[in-house]
Amino acid sequence: MDAVEPFPALPLECWRPTKETLHRFAQVVGKVALAKGIRRNHWWHMTYRLTPRGWTTVPLGTARNGPVFSCAFDFFDHVLRIATDHGTEVTIELREQSVATFYRDVMAGLGELGIEVVLPHPHPFDLPDAGRRFADDTEHADYDPANAQRAFRVLSQVGRVLEEFSATYSGKISPVQLFWHTFDLAVQRFSERKIALPATVDSVTREAYSREVISAGFWFGDDKVPEPTFYSYIAPEPDGMADRPLPLGAHWVTSGSGHAAYYPYDQARSAPDPLGAALEFLQSVYENGSELAGWDPAQLACWGGITDPVQESSGPNWAYLSY
Repeated sequence: MDAVEPFPALPLECWRPTKETLHRFAQVVGKVALAKGIRRNHWWHMTYRLTPRGWTTVPLGTARNGPVFSCAFDFFDHVLRIATDHGTEVTIELREQSVATFYRDVMAGLGELGIEVVLPHPHPFDLPDAGRRFADDTEHADYDPANAQRAFRVLSQVGRVLEEFSATYSGKISPVQLFWHTFDLAVQRFSERKIALPATVDSVTREAYSREVISAGFWFGDDKVPEPTFYSYIAPEPDGMADRPLPLGAHWVTSGSGHAAYYPYDQARSAPDPLGAALEFLQSVYENGSELAGWDPAQLACWGGITDPVQESSGPNWAYLSY
């Protein structure tokens, strides 16, 4: 069914043990990206990008201090592939193994490729076991290949929806990216308004929210939200945002000092047009948030990814494909 079903079923409880282990695998490699990436605004250098087989870091390392390398999770071969611009690579199996074993193998593989990495804080971020080093985590050791591949299939489909949603906006916008700390796939639209958060706010948050932002994304679910869910919010939140109507099945929830709109993945799955239902939800929150925040949606729109004024006025055509 997965080959034809737009959104495959993925109940959280059916794969929670694999999810909890895989989340920590992702954090191990994510912290390598944080240590070796060229810093980008809003932490875009340390996130994952989707591929047809899994997800990957951006190229890491610098021209002055090579090698350049990437770390890619492959959910068909079930390996982590670390490859360099010298043509060398190592593979680390994704299997029933502890986080401690995975961490040891990743660091050994990087060393084998001549990549020197020191993780300043080799612990999980914002997880219940944040006080335990990766090297000491023998608790999380579940990996079911079928569940991992199905989870990737869901992310792949959701990623296409977020790319289609992104194509309608011409302002500053992030890549569609997987954040390893929260394990959610998201895209952020920014305005030019700078946000000065106080120094008492942690540096991760200050960088992430240094500009006014409307975020849209998806997560697999956790103890607080026990089902896969689409979400969207604006920060800072303008007055009246949570009073705005949402499409059928979506609802507002309190989130931090503001609100977020939630739309259950299974609600989208049951719609006659699941992909269209997800897009309608994301567009609804954007339209409400941008209006209340005083953006200019007409000026920022680029339906179908087109900013060429000739094609905008005449409608999409694909003559450019004959370049």
